[in-house]
Amino acid sequence: MEAYTGFAEVYDQFMDNIDYDGWCSYLMELLKEYGVVPQGNSYENRIVLDLGCGTGNVTGRLAKAGFDMIGLDISQEMLSVAMKKNPGDILYLMQDMREFELYGTVAAVISLCDSMNYLMETQDLVDVFRLVNNYLDPGGVFIFDLKTEYYYKGIGECVIAEDREECSFIWDNYYDEAEKVNEYQLSLFVRGEDDRYDKYVEEHFQRAYSLDEIKNALTEAGMEFVQAYGAFTKDEPGLEDERLYIIAREKGKKR
Repeated sequence: MEAYTGFAEVYDQFMDNIDYDGWCSYLMELLKEYGVVPQGNSYENRIVLDLGCGTGNVTGRLAKAGFDMIGLDISQEMLSVAMKKNPGDILYLMQDMREFELYGTVAAVISLCDSMNYLMETQDLVDVFRLVNNYLDPGGVFIFDLKTEYYYKGIGECVIAEDREECSFIWDNYYDEAEKVNEYQLSLFVRGEDDRYDKYVEEHFQRAYSLDEIKNALTEAGMEFVQAYGAFTKDEPGLEDERLYIIAREKGKKR
């Protein structure tokens, strides 16, 4: 069962509680603070790669703000939705982030909505970080978010269901504390043109990483760890933060 196949069609409906405008405002503040946006606040010719872009909610907003955007995702279905929503100059690439290739370097790489949690092995993290470092401009910035172990423990073993007119889902969740792996089976029921409901079943796996594990993976990949914040704040990570933002910088190229 592949993730984000049937779910892609209704992803935005179930994510309508996410404040994407607020997320992007926070992200753009970080991009300015860490030098991606030069003096004068001009975004022109500032290329940004969105790793795990999904349906393009963040990609499209940053493009409208003036960045030259590249959206990369492994799901053809999610990219199809993104291209319908954000027609124009955004370059979309269907690639595995563990093996991605670009035509040149970029000013920044971003990755939101738990994309890094989908990397199940530490070596996968290192591989992605190494590629990010390779494709960043000298001194370029990598900003990504990460769900914490505190978040996954809070969900634990449970069943979540939501019933809407056009689509419904059943979310069967389990968190393995020993392996730090969160597993959930998603059963989707999507109403078709004939008013009958199609059923899709997907299985998703995410892994919790500690901040120390992230720092070590960045170091092994040759990147510089810069800062970590509790999500949407400028505060140091706390024990009860459910999501972190990590800022790292390209290391090794001459400026």
